[in-house]
Amino acid sequence: MLQQPHLKYRAFAPVGLRDRTWPDQVITQPPRWLSTDLRDGNQALPEPMDVSRKLRLYEQLLAIGFKEIEVGFPASSQIEFDFVRRLIEEDRIPDDVTIQVMTPAREDMIERTVEALAGARRAIVHVYNAVAPVWRRVVFGLNVTQTLALIERQVTQLRRLTEAMPETDWVLQYSPETFSSAELPVSLKACEAAIAAWGAGREVILNLPTTVENATPNVFADQIEWMRRALAAHPNVTLSVHPHNDRGTGTAAAELALMAGAQRVEGCLFGNGERTGNLDIVNVALNLYTQGVHPGLDFSNIDAIRATVEHCNQLPVSARHPYAGDLVYTSFSGTHQDAIKKGFAARRDGDVWEVPYLPIDPQDLGRSYEAVIRVNSQSGKGGMAYLLERDHGVVMTRERQQAFSRAAQRVMDALGGELSSGDLLALYEREYGLPGRAANDAAQAQCEPDVA
Repeated sequence: MLQQPHLKYRAFAPVGLRDRTWPDQVITQPPRWLSTDLRDGNQALPEPMDVSRKLRLYEQLLAIGFKEIEVGFPASSQIEFDFVRRLIEEDRIPDDVTIQVMTPAREDMIERTVEALAGARRAIVHVYNAVAPVWRRVVFGLNVTQTLALIERQVTQLRRLTEAMPETDWVLQYSPETFSSAELPVSLKACEAAIAAWGAGREVILNLPTTVENATPNVFADQIEWMRRALAAHPNVTLSVHPHNDRGTGTAAAELALMAGAQRVEGCLFGNGERTGNLDIVNVALNLYTQGVHPGLDFSNIDAIRATVEHCNQLPVSARHPYAGDLVYTSFSGTHQDAIKKGFAARRDGDVWEVPYLPIDPQDLGRSYEAVIRVNSQSGKGGMAYLLERDHGVVMTRERQQAFSRAAQRVMDALGGELSSGDLLALYEREYGLPGRAANDAAQAQCEPDVA
């Protein structure tokens, strides 16, 4: 690593929005969600999905409750084209669901894309081109004027093609790709060029991506609030965001963007996507849920959803993934276990959820409490007592908890690894020379059990 990284890397300049209002906003309703698992997520897979896996994931997205799904890039390959046609021709699109497809701003690809959508009841055509300085200069060799002319020409072509197919309700989505790295006035001109070419009064989604996340989330929020104000004169515009996760702050960027006025969020289940991934929709949706806002998406069986996504993507979901990972509701630490045990003991039906170390009730997502506490060498007496009481009806006094904890610690120090609930019961019976319930009866006859 360089000792003077500032000689190679440049900090992103702040927007300078002195009268910003987003820090005081509270998210009280969910955004419109778009899943791009079948397009952006699929193109990022080492082994892109075949048709059967795409269909399985598509059905899962419908079951979760997505009303807008980006189903592919039909101009990129025959497989992608055929998949879109199959959804339309086999009537697999519910009346309340809108499919979206993507195309770069190229004449041949726009024509092929519209051809793929023939017969759809409603469709969003997602057109994009990069507008940031390094892309204009290095990748495309275009100046700002030429970039704006490209947008006007390609959106005009899309309008002409779609007006010839009035049986479909057409929506334009325009993305100034690399928005977060571009000058705001240039991004605004690009969006206004797309709106004008599409036609006054027609529905437009302006999708503002952090194509490559390059600044702290508050900077992105300022960019969104700046654009929201500048576009206030266009009532038919929906402001959408498409965060990536290059800095590991995609979730924060999405949440602050919603506070700044974004109305729609694009992402993938569990954050699949190019490089470090797209925005993790599960994360943002369940963050809302823990604040008392129903996200409008159903993750009641999170393990089954995860299994489907892992099968279709051929990629694992991390054991530490928020809300869905194998270990995220599990405590090994003795102090954590003691606090959780006390939280469960104090809880009554109908109470507001307040259990230490558990920001959400695992049962709301179809998880059980069985894995909340697991015992290893870092665990304390409270966790062991919780498992024995919950699973086997063994209630120990405080003194017995302490003595048993020392015995269990000796075993784990010698063997390593975890002790299961069954292992603990067997050790308990061996230590006290009695079956677990008989030992429990004997302990209770001596004194009141310690339920702390």
